[in-house]
This record gives sequence, structure tokens and C-alpha cells, in this order.
Amino acid sequence: MFELIDSHAHIDEIEDIGSVIKDAKKNNIAAIIAVGTSFISNQKIMHLSEEYRNYVYPALGLFPWNIADEDFRDNMQFIRDNIKQAVGMGEIGLDYSKGIKERASKETQKSIFRELLKVAKDNNKPALIHSRYSWHDCLNICRELQIDKAVFHWYTGPLDILNQIIKSGYYISASPAAEYHEDHRKAIMAAPSDRLLLETDTPVTYCRGTELEYEARPSDVLRTLNAVAKLKNEDKAVIANVILKNTREFFNLY
Repeated sequence: MFELIDSHAHIDEIEDIGSVIKDAKKNNIAAIIAVGTSFISNQKIMHLSEEYRNYVYPALGLFPWNIADEDFRDNMQFIRDNIKQAVGMGEIGLDYSKGIKERASKETQKSIFRELLKVAKDNNKPALIHSRYSWHDCLNICRELQIDKAVFHWYTGPLDILNQIIKSGYYISASPAAEYHEDHRKAIMAAPSDRLLLETDTPVTYCRGTELEYEARPSDVLRTLNAVAKLKNEDKAVIANVILKNTREFFNLY
């Protein structure tokens, strides 16, 4: 049985965390990268990483939606104070969907994104990037700041930008949406296996509005693997080993 790592999960949003961790271990999930999105989220994630030491690894971040929160600056300070104990900076990035732009303008988002990336760079931490409708700007800012390691989480953008992401030495991550989301599937097929990570984005609901609807858990990274292997027409064990190596190197997990 091959090992997998869920490279992007919001486990702070799960109530039955003990049973979720138990199920993940039973399914040979070797580790979970717990990503933060706000001040409260980051605090919870640091606590969970202590409770499940050497299994849950924290990444500290600020989701674009939360830039408008009253405790935004407290979160920025918390990230600076704790980033050395984290394995990455995320979830951070830009989101140009209408609802989020109404809360935080493009320029505000870009300013904060740069600020967070500089903290990541200064502390030699990889960036876990949210890039909805903002793929080009996210890539350009990473290049501008000479970020060494970045993963464009659940990538659904244009293939020409994907090619630039890969040429820049960055990664994309595949989610369970690889089972059905056409843009995501095209990106996975186009990306080389040595530039892929696997994730669940727990507790996102997949297949929404259908009889197949389900709320993701870290063990569903197996579904992601199955979908990726099928899209690439590769043996599951082979691709699992390649991506496990990618993930350990990306987060420096040895």
C-alpha cells in the first residue's frame, strides 16, 4: 500500500477531528498539511499540529476574503511570530471573483499578498496559493519577488499560464474535482507528474447538487490519486511515489 500526503486541508473546520485523523491513518495517509485562512483558523491549526505532532503540519495564511476582518493585523502579526514553526505559508493569494473583490480590492489584495510572500521568502517557507481568476497576477508577483517554492492550489486556469508556472519551477495541486471538473482535468493532464501535489481541500463539498455529493475528508486524497492516475494513464503506485517525493521535498518533510 502506497503512502499519500494531503497537501491542503482545512481541518480546523472539522468537528470530529479525532475520527477523521484515525480514518486518514487507516487509509495510509502519511501526513496532512493543515492550511490557515484567518487569525482564529491559524490559532486552531497551531493547536492541532501540537495535538497531532508529526502528523498534522501547519501552514499559516490569510484567505483574501478575510482581509476585511477586524483582526486582520493581529493575524499578520501571529503569522510573523509563528511562521518558523510552520511548514508553509498558506492559504494566501488573490481572488478576483465578484464577492471577494467587493470586500477587498485587487490592489489591496496584491499589497497583502506581497507582504505575506516576503515573510515566506525571509523564512524559507513555500507558498500555498489561492489564485481564482487571478492566475496571471499571482504568478507575476511570485516571479517579481523571486519566490523559490509555490504551489497553485486546485489549479483551473489557462494552460498557457500553467506552462509559465511549470517553467518557473512551481507546482499545481490536484483535488478530487479531477474526477469531473474539465478545466482542472486539462491542467492535470498538461502538468508533468514531478510538478504535481495531491490535496482534498477538506471540508469542501464535491459533486455539489448531484446524488454523488460528498464533503471531503483527508482520506479522500485517494480519490484524487485515482483520478490523476486515470487522466495520465499511469500506474497508481508509480504516480503515488512520484507525488509523495514531490510533496516531501516541497514541505521539507523527511
